[in-house]
Order: sequence, then C-alpha cells, then structure tokens
Amino acid sequence: MLSVAVVGSGPSGVYAAQALLRQSLVPDVRVHVLDRLPTPYGLVRYGVAPDHEKIKSLQNGLRAVLEDDRVTFVGNVGVGGPDGVSPARLAELYHAVVYCVGASADRRLAVPGEGLPGSYSATRFVSWYSAHPDAGADPFVLDARSAVVIGVGNVAVDVARILARGADELRATDVPSAALGALEESRVRDVHIVGRRGPSQARFTTKELRELRALPGARVVVDPAELALDPAYAAPEGLPGVPPAVVRRNLEVLRGWSAAREPAAGGAGRRIRLRFFLRPVELLERDGRVAGVRFARTAPDAGGGVRDTGAYEDIAARLVLRAVGYRGVELPGLPFDAVRGTVPHAAGRVLRDGVPVPGAYVAGWIKRGPTGVIGSNRSCAKETVASLLADAAELRGRAAADDPLAVLREWGLRPVEWSGWLSIERAEAELGRSLGRGPVKIPDWPGLLGAARDGER
Repeated sequence: MLSVAVVGSGPSGVYAAQALLRQSLVPDVRVHVLDRLPTPYGLVRYGVAPDHEKIKSLQNGLRAVLEDDRVTFVGNVGVGGPDGVSPARLAELYHAVVYCVGASADRRLAVPGEGLPGSYSATRFVSWYSAHPDAGADPFVLDARSAVVIGVGNVAVDVARILARGADELRATDVPSAALGALEESRVRDVHIVGRRGPSQARFTTKELRELRALPGARVVVDPAELALDPAYAAPEGLPGVPPAVVRRNLEVLRGWSAAREPAAGGAGRRIRLRFFLRPVELLERDGRVAGVRFARTAPDAGGGVRDTGAYEDIAARLVLRAVGYRGVELPGLPFDAVRGTVPHAAGRVLRDGVPVPGAYVAGWIKRGPTGVIGSNRSCAKETVASLLADAAELRGRAAADDPLAVLREWGLRPVEWSGWLSIERAEAELGRSLGRGPVKIPDWPGLLGAARDGER
C-alpha cells in the first residue's frame, strides 16, 4: 500500500488525488486529503462569487473524488502553522506528501495610506461575502457611496459586480446572512474599476466583462479617450504576445459601452466605471479613514509597458479594494522562494538547495505561482503525480503509519472526516430553510465545528 497525503482540498489537491486514483502503475494507493478548514473544496467554496453557480457546480466533480473509497477527507488539520502539524512530523505518517496549499496572501500596492481604515484587499472582501470562517464581520460597505477597485482581472470584476448587484438578487445564493444584510444597507452607487495599463493588457475574460452589463439597475461606463490610448484599439489583431481573439472581444465589449450616453448625475441605480492608464500613488485620508485614491496618469511606452505622463487624477472613495494578485506563503519546514512566492521544485519534486526532498511534492499555485484558471490545476497535478509514481519504489521504503488519523488524534488534533462535512452541509441547508432561502453558509469556526461534531455523535 502506497500511503499519500495531499495537503489542501481545493481543485489542485483534489486533482492530485484524482490523478493518483486513475493511474495503473501503483494500484494499491491510499490518499488522505488534509485541509486546515473543516470544509472541502478550497477556493471553489470560498473564492468563487456566489452568483457564479456554474463555476460553483465544479464542487460536484471534486465531491466524486473525495467520496471514493480510497480517499479520506481529513479536515480541521492545519499543516505548518502554530496549531498544526509540521511537514517533518507529517512526513512520518505517509510515504509521500503533496502540498497543494495555494497562494493565500494578497499582493500590496506599497503606496502611502494603504493601511487606512476603508482600504482592504479584495481577498478579504471575497472571504467576507463567501463566509470564510477567518473573515470576521467587517462592515465593508455600510457607509461608502463610492468605491474604487484597483486591478483589472476577474477578481476585480467579481467584487465590483457584488457591490453593484442588489441584495435581492443575492438572496437566492449562499451568501451568509450578515453579509447579505450589509449589502442590503449598502449606499454604494459608483464603483470604479481601475488599471494602470490599457484594456488590451487587462486580465479579465470576456465572459466576466459581459456579466457587468447584465446587472439589473446598474450601468457600465467607459471613457472613449482612454480606449483610444491603447495601441490595440484600432488594430487588435496586430498586438504581439496576447491572444488576438481575446483582445478583440474585450475591446468590442468596451467599445460598445464607451459609445453609450453617460447617465445623468444623481440618476437612479448604480454605475460601474472602467478606467484605464491610471497608476495608484497614494490613498487619501479624511477624518482618519480613506477618502479617495490619487492616480498618476500613464500612457503606453515603446516597450509595451506604460510611462507616467506627469498628470494626476483623484477619485473620491470611502471604500478601496485592491485586486492586484496573490502570493504564496512560506510553509515553515519547507523550502521557499521568497521572490517568486513558490516552493522550489523539479516537475513537482520539492527541492532544497537543488536536491529533492524525499517524499515531498507540490502542485497548484504554490508550485507554479498564481496563474491559470481552475482547469489549469489538472495538468499541473498530473505532472506532479507522474513524478511521485516514478519514485514509488523508493517511497515504499520509507516508514508510514498504519493509521495516520489515530496518530493525529494522539497528537491532540480533532480531524473532521467526511461524515462531519456532510453534517455541516445538512446544517447549512437547515439554516437556509429557516431563513426562507436555499442553503446558507455557516460563517464562523464555532458554528462549523459544532455542526461537524453533531454528525460524529
């Protein structure tokens, strides 16, 4: 029996488990999928916007893997943290460990005023409306009339869409009650999505972009002068290094919005303003909290980047969300490349000073950085599992525990198994019924663990 632990139950972790199940080189394999949270699915549960039901339905495919008889879900077991298991001790329990811990830290702007009240990472905002138990009860939108979202990727579009979407439209989703109530009281009317480069270099997909136009009661506004600055505006098919079809589709959508008439000032509904060629240089302060963002106006340069023009523009906002990317976080006990924010590896084998660490592997964003879409994790996981299987003969010679869960309990941990997760699901369905809604996520640790323990009694 080859005993493998996969750390992380998001897409990369589950795809790694799936690749182990589907291979035929080592038929007698046992997989434990560990997660710090008592719930599976990672960013599919806690990172996909609640109104993206089709993407959230990916949970069904992940579920099928986790319900396989050769797989055991082991929730509520952290690895590398002060209350969890160190990688060294985990290596005592399994022949191999595959780390699929993602990139959980957000990138910062590194500008004055970034730490002011009212300035947050988009990651924190997403965690709040997704009911992540670490999120707490931040009243993000209670008193802001204007919000600035810095970044032009899909995460930026997601948070802007949630800010501009009416609470009644979210009532049918699994948004937690506290977040739904805060969004219902929201005074936000203007949402600015701002990027330092042009639209041809934006990271959002056309599908995400078009969804903004489908919002009832919201209008999308684009400045035609900013579009015209982009070298790809007139001839997108000539832009090097970017898939021309994606650029053409995005520009076509933006061009249509730029031709629309600007809504009258003070008009009803919400406005989403897409802005380009603006680089944040300072968050402005008034009365002890953020009051706006000062941007340097940029323009395309000859090298395909942008340069500052010497002009500045201030956008008033009492809520600022940065969505400029993610970074991997060092896991104590594993090698870490602080510049890249990844674990050094060769085809998924963890490297320490260029030498493979016996029994240690990585997959997903901690392996390759925060790039690609959810499906990209499948091929990434397959590569890592191929390396693991090539090492199988050597791995079998390593010591492994007969019952790792029993050892974890001896060490003072209280794993939540699949039955506990099913109990959480039932509790969330019951919570939703009591509110006249579909299933509603439990947003706190005591509630999740209490529901899990109910199912274990």
